[in-house]
Amino acid sequence: MGNRDAVIVSAVRTIAGRFGGSLSSLSAADLGAAVVKEVVNRAGIKGEDVDQLIFGCGWQAGLGPNIARICAVRGGLPVSVPAYTVNIRCASSMQAVIEACRQIYCGDADVVIAGGTESGSNVPYIIPQARWGARMWDFTVYDDLHLDGFMCKLAGMLMGNTAENLVEKYSISREEQDQFALESHQKASKASAEGKFDAEILPIEVKQKKKGTVVVNKEEIPRPDASLEAMLKLPPVFKKDGGTVTAGNSCALSDCASAVVIMSEEKAKSLGLTPMAKIRSYAAAGVDPLYMGIGPVAATPIALKRAGLTLDDIDLIELNEAFAAQYLACERELKINREKVNVHGGAIALGHPVGATGTKLICTNINTLKMYDKTFGLVTACVGGGQGLAIVLERLS
Repeated sequence: MGNRDAVIVSAVRTIAGRFGGSLSSLSAADLGAAVVKEVVNRAGIKGEDVDQLIFGCGWQAGLGPNIARICAVRGGLPVSVPAYTVNIRCASSMQAVIEACRQIYCGDADVVIAGGTESGSNVPYIIPQARWGARMWDFTVYDDLHLDGFMCKLAGMLMGNTAENLVEKYSISREEQDQFALESHQKASKASAEGKFDAEILPIEVKQKKKGTVVVNKEEIPRPDASLEAMLKLPPVFKKDGGTVTAGNSCALSDCASAVVIMSEEKAKSLGLTPMAKIRSYAAAGVDPLYMGIGPVAATPIALKRAGLTLDDIDLIELNEAFAAQYLACERELKINREKVNVHGGAIALGHPVGATGTKLICTNINTLKMYDKTFGLVTACVGGGQGLAIVLERLS
């Protein structure tokens, strides 16, 4: 079958728009279709070359059946190209990449688009009782952000409370969390101002009532004016009595789409394409849902072993910042050198667009590996319900 190693030949993402911000007028399908079209264009291939599209999406209520298929067709792929959606919450688009690799390894496909899309701003409210009639008394309108996202049915608590569990277990102070969050904003603000994200971002045209059509191409969540003093004043959100997890040291809900084109190495060679990176390995692992944020600690060693590498071999890491407490717990367990992690900031300052986060981080990891002339990258994230995923990358160009 030739060389079936999986390589990435193009990668692109939108900015992570602030909740209710610049991208809020666009649906998850709008965002997804835009990156599908662009990732094909950047790869230098035709839509007919694509064998499969796999997209992650965390909040699917109201989007229509199989949002991946909608993104594929609206993104210009021929109707003959199949597509399907995956949802494992925070690592959905990482799982899309893993499934793309598997299809390539076993010869079912040569060219796969993997990615994800999410519009947190447009997640609906729902009324479960309305199906058969509430009949008498009050009924509840649920926010689907909460119902299908923030609440863990296995842990029986909000995701933020699982972060508070990590605070207790690892004796993480409030000031440690706020200082880390501040550093994330400082790094992200500096990187954005210096154009460090430009190569990976697809500018999006958005029609606004007052300003007309504007081009959205700069991150809008980072706070260059963030200060430790201001963060320390924020009240705890999840544990009122003695809690330390706040809006300031938690990730930002956002709107984003991201995608990569993955091929077998032999297919890239036959098309005369120069791959950006090779997917060296991947892994998924389960952990106690009560401590879901520790997921990367379980998945990372497995992925590294499969790649034949150690953590010392990894040059740059993207470890999703669901919460500062979660990052700090993982840092302690993995004994990571912080200087090579989230060098341009993380989800606290750059957003966590759940279904799109994984490939968003892959775009950033590939971009930074090239920028700093490094070789090996690691992308990893915790997952609600108690899981962790990790992907090891090797830069090729």
